[in-house]
Amino acid sequence: MGRRGIDESDFHSRPSKRGSRPRTKQRPEHSDAVTGLVTGVDRGRYTLLVKDADAGAAGTSGEKIVTAMKARELTRTRVVVGDRVDVVGDVSGGEGSLARIVRIQERTSTLRRTADDTDPYERIVVANADQLVIVTALAQPEPRTGMIDRCVVAAYDAGMSVLLCLTKADLASPDALRELYEPLGVEVVVTRREASSDEADRANVAGQSAGGMVLAPESVEEVRGRLRGLVSVLVGHSGVGKSTLINALVPDAKRATGVVNDVTGRGRHTSTSAVALALPVSPSDGEPSDAFDGWVIDTPGVRSFGLAHVEVSHLLRAFDDLDDVAQECPRGCTHLADAPDCALDDWIKASPEEERPAREARLTSFRRLLSSRTGSDA
Repeated sequence: MGRRGIDESDFHSRPSKRGSRPRTKQRPEHSDAVTGLVTGVDRGRYTLLVKDADAGAAGTSGEKIVTAMKARELTRTRVVVGDRVDVVGDVSGGEGSLARIVRIQERTSTLRRTADDTDPYERIVVANADQLVIVTALAQPEPRTGMIDRCVVAAYDAGMSVLLCLTKADLASPDALRELYEPLGVEVVVTRREASSDEADRANVAGQSAGGMVLAPESVEEVRGRLRGLVSVLVGHSGVGKSTLINALVPDAKRATGVVNDVTGRGRHTSTSAVALALPVSPSDGEPSDAFDGWVIDTPGVRSFGLAHVEVSHLLRAFDDLDDVAQECPRGCTHLADAPDCALDDWIKASPEEERPAREARLTSFRRLLSSRTGSDA
């Protein structure tokens, strides 16, 4: 029998070791995805709050906790606390269940920082927050205005409002810091501690700090009033009383608290990761015990807040009056005190005598923030 010719029918493809499915750039639409709020991140696992369709009304009782991981297409995308995400898979919230994050919804704000002023790598702190609460002790440890300035700059760059929370007013007066930051439009709230009693301990155990001191209840309620209806992120050095404040605001938070080192004057890091906590309404409001009005995001204590990502024009836009005047500045004007022909200086000179002190205070404060954008960390 003679040897026949070979044609197409003699070819048999061998499956690839990676599988025989052709690669495609088309992704599923995930039309069945549900929305979740990222409340915690821990080693590649994300804690989400998802509305429970079976529970009916929104609120604490109408939502469930779901654990999720990122889909492969989001491997290089950072998901942070505060993000609203679309999730598919097992969203039952049952023990051992694992959903999958397939999309990140558009962010309304993004708070960023860098390791220092030369580091090109931006670290996203939180997303979708309305307000940055800078927690600063008036003593033990001493306040560092350079760090406060930098946090204010980062907040304004992110389009967030700023609340300066001054703690330990039982040790020092808040007047000097009020005078320094209120001209910038920064709201200031003050808390103080008081000696605990048996009644106070029972009513405010979660807000107890070192040395048997507790936060004065009226101080806690004043802060709560500034947070209601908002998503607020708290930042501050270790040892300033941030975790103590959060425990008083959210009794179920149980955030670890620490003390200040007598030698270094610095606190020990007690919060190790960011976490979003529902802010309960005040007991005096007469609402159900599980009702809440706002979110509080606790973050680990920071020692530096780099601003390499902040552009001067973004900072200037946070000051409407100064931004309008600066439009008359020559091209390339730095707006600093030594800048030649800066229109901001002319604005001061031309101001009515009764308005001049307020304008000078505002411009001085703005230039201080501007200097912190490129200056050394305080």
